[in-house]
Amino acid sequence: MSAIVQFENVGLRYGLDSETLSDVSFSLHGGGFYFLTGASGAGKTSLLKLLYLAQRPSRGVIRLFGEDVVTLPRNRLPGFRRRIGVVFQDFRLVPHLSAYDNIALPLRVAGMVEAETHASVSEMLNWVGLGDRADARPATLSGGEQQRVAIARAVIARPEILVADEPTGNVDADMARRLLTLFEALNRLGTTIVVATHDLPLIGQVEGAQMMRLDKGRLSDPTGSLRYPPRAQAAVAP
Repeated sequence: MSAIVQFENVGLRYGLDSETLSDVSFSLHGGGFYFLTGASGAGKTSLLKLLYLAQRPSRGVIRLFGEDVVTLPRNRLPGFRRRIGVVFQDFRLVPHLSAYDNIALPLRVAGMVEAETHASVSEMLNWVGLGDRADARPATLSGGEQQRVAIARAVIARPEILVADEPTGNVDADMARRLLTLFEALNRLGTTIVVATHDLPLIGQVEGAQMMRLDKGRLSDPTGSLRYPPRAQAAVAP
């Protein structure tokens, strides 16, 4: 399995303050499922912002899909961002748009014709269990429903990586498990999943998932598997 994300000695500093992230190095391979944990203020959201290209590092190298994105010309960034879906902790739904129109937004921005958009959005609404809530505005949806709309919007364009920042932080345990089931289904389809969470019991429910832990801006990787992910074994002739 090839690494689609590589961080090498990455540091991030806001203004003149001390570094929020220091010497962060890891690799993520395609199709993996990763949890990012750490106490509040450890730097989880900052690391995710670097991953979905909302922030540039102060130092170090970040490669996505085999290219150095730190030196990437700004006019090429939108193309890379379209390959990454993001689920925000506070949902960030457009309040005056229905659930249907929120989910359709990435496809319309990309210029997809309306007939194809309708088919894709309808399928996605059913997949997240909201087929009967297509016309509902965000204010009339529960927290779990809003989060499922946010997930549907993040994956409607079939991203190669899905990044989720505390997606279960505002829902009960039953809904958290339901959301995790959606992430697992996406992962089985080949999407690389990165979930920031402080819900440790949740982590143990995903077989084969790996965990990254941030402590005061530094990454703990005791096994080395994140810095040097396993390579696919070559077939051996009988």
